[in-house]
Amino acid sequence: MTPEIHQLDETDKRILLAMDPDPRIPVMMLAQILGLARGTVQARLEKLAASGALRPNSIRVSPAALGRGVSAAVSAEVDQSLLNEAIAALREIPEVLDCVAPAGDTDLLIRVAAKDPDDLYRVSEVIRLCPGIKRTSTSMFLREVIPYRTTGLLEE
Repeated sequence: MTPEIHQLDETDKRILLAMDPDPRIPVMMLAQILGLARGTVQARLEKLAASGALRPNSIRVSPAALGRGVSAAVSAEVDQSLLNEAIAALREIPEVLDCVAPAGDTDLLIRVAAKDPDDLYRVSEVIRLCPGIKRTSTSMFLREVIPYRTTGLLEE
């Protein structure tokens, strides 16, 4: 069973936004910038990391911590003459986490986050209606079985 992700409050969001330009900023300096006690900032960061709201050793926020607990991949077939327009439109959709152009039959593979299955349907429709996108197929992820990692690559 997946542990419940800590939902971010305004203080958490302020801390994360302040860390965005430099994720390695010392806690003391971060506390001074935000006008918070050092202990408060340290405790918040530890709580975020322990709850899974932060990816390990990263300032990236888990979409579940932002109320987007449903993840999916949307594959899209694109009119190649409108590829740049499609990508520009996808950039404007907040629920689009990343987009890659894979080899094979799929033109674009888009990872998205949504609140629930109904919201996923809405997000998929927003993507389908982007200029240049001819057809989409959505696959909802049931659970993460191997989280994003690079440690194995570093150990080679």
